[in-house]
Amino acid sequence: MKKLILSLALVGIATMAFAQKKVVKSAEKNFKNGDLTIALDEVNAALSDPETMDDPSTLLLKAQIQTKMFEKDEENNMGTVETGRNAFADFNETMEMVGNDKESKVGKEVYKEDIPGVLPDNLRPFSLETLRQASFNKAISTYEEDDLEMSFEFFSLVSDIDPNDTTAAFNAGFLANDLGKYEEAKVLFNRLLEIENYDKLNAYYFLIQIASGEDKDPEAAYKYVAMARKDYPDDKTLSEFEVQLLLQMNKMEEAMASVKAALKDDPNNAGLLLRHGYLMEQSGDMDGALGEYKKAVVADPNFFEGNYYSGAIYIDRARAILAEVNNLSDEEWEKRAPQMSKEADDLYTQAIPYFTKASELKPENTEILEILFQIHTRLKNEGEAEKYNQKLIALLGPNWLER
Repeated sequence: MKKLILSLALVGIATMAFAQKKVVKSAEKNFKNGDLTIALDEVNAALSDPETMDDPSTLLLKAQIQTKMFEKDEENNMGTVETGRNAFADFNETMEMVGNDKESKVGKEVYKEDIPGVLPDNLRPFSLETLRQASFNKAISTYEEDDLEMSFEFFSLVSDIDPNDTTAAFNAGFLANDLGKYEEAKVLFNRLLEIENYDKLNAYYFLIQIASGEDKDPEAAYKYVAMARKDYPDDKTLSEFEVQLLLQMNKMEEAMASVKAALKDDPNNAGLLLRHGYLMEQSGDMDGALGEYKKAVVADPNFFEGNYYSGAIYIDRARAILAEVNNLSDEEWEKRAPQMSKEADDLYTQAIPYFTKASELKPENTEILEILFQIHTRLKNEGEAEKYNQKLIALLGPNWLER
């Protein structure tokens, strides 16, 4: 009797296992026929049963079903992305179940090549490669539809599937940065830094800008600059970044050394000349600073900052002279005031072309318009003063002087 009961129990177990394998077979059939929702329900049932849940081929089938669903989904929304990421996770878990052996039977199926359009759907593998290709195609199509959010999601999935796909990683990083997803952008651009023989310069640029601008971490930005300069020692933009970051960190001596070295290789770089002038101004060398600012304008006549800073030094000098005039005693005022006032007016006159150019470059900058109005008023250039008065009225209203 005990033997009979044992035999019946073994038959029951075998029958249950056979039943679950029939479920898997049915799921495979529905997968190939395109009945994907039914196939997914069946494979999920098999994965919840102890008899089939530990079979890597069952989980592989689920990943393949989800990949086919992902490719066929034309909505291209976050639900589509979730389906793709679930498939990717199941492919990865499948590989873990076979010890990440790509040469195993299951491993070969996971990484099987798929060329859409060559085989009918029922013969295609719907492998990890299929998932990658489908996600890349969706990234392109959503980008062309100006759906940058979804394009980022699909490019990001491609990059996660294949970290060596530099096109996907850069595009995903670029879009993440554009969308304000700075943490995601940093992950993607840092991924590019790990790839040998890849031109990483633009990735460095983005990482420097994110660290400096969004993270407000000049030290982290400077580390990226140092890394980048090892790979690209002749890049002029990196030289400018280095000087700018040293200034942000208040490392004036290092900044001065850096800007001088950079100017040897690029003596007509307006940005470097401006920073050199700023450093000289900070050290108290106003003549040297003015000389560098004026060089910056010669190098680039349309350089707003060069024009503005040149004019500002002339203005500061003129105001300093007039402040001294106001502090003269009556006796000294009689002797010195006329000459000193003339010196101040000469400085104002020299400031005019720089501020005029700056105003042309930024015509709605009311601060510069007010400066020009005040200078021309002082110099009794009535026509010019009225011209700037009218511009200020247009921008600030008729009572702008009473503000």
